[in-house]
Amino acid sequence: MSPAKEPARRERATVLVLHGPNLNLLGTREPQIYGHTTLQDIDADLKAAGEELGVAVETFQSNHEGALIDRIHEARQKAQALIVNAGGYTHTSVALRDALAAVGLPVIEVHLSNLAAREEFRHRSLLAPICAGQITGLGAFGYRLALEAAVHLIKTKKGASPR
Repeated sequence: MSPAKEPARRERATVLVLHGPNLNLLGTREPQIYGHTTLQDIDADLKAAGEELGVAVETFQSNHEGALIDRIHEARQKAQALIVNAGGYTHTSVALRDALAAVGLPVIEVHLSNLAAREEFRHRSLLAPICAGQITGLGAFGYRLALEAAVHLIKTKKGASPR
């Protein structure tokens, strides 16, 4: 077939997974809280799950708030949903919250530990009010659930942040 007569290829949706500060230390950092699974293991599992679910998964980790915000802004052009584990920024970063709200994409917040069962300062998420949902306390498996939820939101066009 000539290029003009080829059926249009449908591009796969993209889900961007953002990992915040200290998550690069997973596997060795407080394994009694965060488990023994490494960030590389989580990312590889998400990419494989994305293949099964028919979406592309991109991952990014930074210990720097501005780098995470820049990546959120870039997602506006190429992603259809975001999964965010903002680590400690969950409880402190208005700037990260504002960036997530500004892009108007569905966001699933995920945390390895159960924030409600931890220290008082971890009980409040500044991100939760602008997220479609939150998954906490299920360890690395929570990321898989977040990906399934993101795919569902993409397919049903639900969960976008209000602009």
